[in-house]
Amino acid sequence: MNDMPSVAVGLSGGVDSSVAAALLVQAGYRVSGLTMRIWDGPETGQPGCRQGCYGPGEEEDVAACEALCSRLGIPYTVVDLSREYERTVLEYFRTEYLRGRTPNPCVLCNHVMKFGFLLDRARIEGLRFDLFATGHYARVQERNGRPCLRTAADPSKDQSYFLHRLKPEVLGKVLFPLGEKTKPEVRDIARSLGLEVSEKPESQDFVSGGDYSSVFSGRESPPGDIVDTEGRVLGRHRGIHLYTIGQRRGLGVSSGPDPLYVLRLDPDRNHVVVGPGEGLFSEGLEAEDAVLSDPSLEDAPFECRVRIRQNHAPAEARVTVRKGSARVLFRTPQRAVAPGQSAVFYDEAGFVLGGGVIEKALPREE
Repeated sequence: MNDMPSVAVGLSGGVDSSVAAALLVQAGYRVSGLTMRIWDGPETGQPGCRQGCYGPGEEEDVAACEALCSRLGIPYTVVDLSREYERTVLEYFRTEYLRGRTPNPCVLCNHVMKFGFLLDRARIEGLRFDLFATGHYARVQERNGRPCLRTAADPSKDQSYFLHRLKPEVLGKVLFPLGEKTKPEVRDIARSLGLEVSEKPESQDFVSGGDYSSVFSGRESPPGDIVDTEGRVLGRHRGIHLYTIGQRRGLGVSSGPDPLYVLRLDPDRNHVVVGPGEGLFSEGLEAEDAVLSDPSLEDAPFECRVRIRQNHAPAEARVTVRKGSARVLFRTPQRAVAPGQSAVFYDEAGFVLGGGVIEKALPREE
């Protein structure tokens, strides 16, 4: 009799989750595959062209997961969460963009959907498992006697930013089999096992192709003025939901030899405010809905490194968190702090100390 724990592996049809499942089978765990269905639209588009988490092509991914589980000899379950995804992730995404903010749907999806609704619904439908695993590049290790999220061994693939809201009680029952591996190593493992997904490209966008029109479905913000910091009209925009802080390309305006960037979005006036690049730098930020992995950090300022978007190199800062609000002061001003994105706090060893949703940037002092 196999006394190893039972593990449900979240499968997406990609190489990372496939290798995670295969490694756990090799290690002797009692493994089952688990996929959440989130797309409820028509299955249009060319096979093999799916490049996002949400959009047509989901049936192709499910078929790939079924083939993998059949090959590994493990059971497979698909859970339909399309309604929950619409109400939770898509509605949040629309609302934030129409408020002139830049949301990160992946943070919400992981916290609420993958490690929340998916596991709850799977258990309701009768699936029994001790642990949950995914193909994320991250690690769970003990810090101050509690399970804590830590950056992956390969910093170029680290996905701890997207997972920073997971609580210690959740992390204590999570496995990340790829946390110590690099992407080339994962593809090599997939090839050595003869997995069909070994050369499958990665999903690059939240929505396939980066086209958000299917998400907004007629709820786009109207065109308006592009203005400079003095309020002078320089041109017209196509809707503030199509612009982000720091954007340079596609503005169609000029005020001289120096390039212009989106400095902020003003939904009340329906303005896109642009200016020179130096206007993008901030001394710090304020964040709401802040969480901490270590309760002892509450109230008193602490030194750490802060990442303000997934591909941002963590910057040294002093952070104070009180009653769900965080104030971050950078040692060196940082570029393009975008309200709606998450600010994630790390210690020097790469442990995630917490994070919050950016509410506003603190202007650079002259």
